[in-house]
Amino acid sequence: MRAITYTEFGGPEVLTLTETDRPEPGPGEIRARVVAAGVNPVDHKIRYGRLTELIPTTFPVVPGLEFAGVVDALGVGVTGVAVGDEVFGMATTGGYAEYTVAAAYAAKPAGLSFEQAAALPVAGETARRVLDQLGVTAGETLLLHGAAGAVGQLATQLAVARGATVIGTASPANHELLRELGAVPVAYGEGLADRVRKAAPQGVDAVFDAAGHDTLPVSVELRGGTIDRIITIAAVDAADHGVTFSGGGTPPETIRAWLAEQAGQLVSGELRLPVERAFPLAEAAEAQRASERGHRRGKLVILV
Repeated sequence: MRAITYTEFGGPEVLTLTETDRPEPGPGEIRARVVAAGVNPVDHKIRYGRLTELIPTTFPVVPGLEFAGVVDALGVGVTGVAVGDEVFGMATTGGYAEYTVAAAYAAKPAGLSFEQAAALPVAGETARRVLDQLGVTAGETLLLHGAAGAVGQLATQLAVARGATVIGTASPANHELLRELGAVPVAYGEGLADRVRKAAPQGVDAVFDAAGHDTLPVSVELRGGTIDRIITIAAVDAADHGVTFSGGGTPPETIRAWLAEQAGQLVSGELRLPVERAFPLAEAAEAQRASERGHRRGKLVILV
């Protein structure tokens, strides 16, 4: 099969389009013919070798944590899905390929395109996981760093649906977007603490850091000096500040339920997550360059 692979850490130039063997599904897994794969900031962080302590790497690597496609084969013990079904989920063996294996997946609704479906799993699972870990409930105030990114947009909508007030940090160009999603936008940078206090005079009950750019010290300050109820998914120096880094661990069956629910909400319009641009598989390096430049208003996907 065709797949994007790399055999050493480095910049986008290490990504190559190669021929490799199709993966085989293990017990409880499916194999899918990939139609679209999502591109996420974690992809280039892994490629640079910045997350080796959290994500062990064995070369060659097929990047990509999420996919949408058509079931091609079933592993032992798989029920509730058949060859030919359209699905989406978390790619166990890498999504930048013609085929991938997955244990955490859900049926793709007819009203959801493959591109939209491929954009959902990582952002959807991450947003739900961290909100649950923080215990965000109605009446509370959540400070959300990086609120205009894919994870941030979904987390904003899910938190607002819980009845929470969301103070979302973003560049001024994205403030209207955040207002549309139900958040109170504030600009990041110097003076952030004062702007947050003005926007939330009642104080901040929890902090969700999806940005990772020197956000932890000010987050601790805004929580009154405590590290309680502060979680980051982006700051690799979290341990230096005593802050919890959340990097996964959700059981596949839980992810399946979350993705099924969120896909339905995308179709109904209760949630929104735009796809900004799609790249062909051969241009995966350019897709990661675009992701690395940041300031995206929607997800990037690769069409296989």
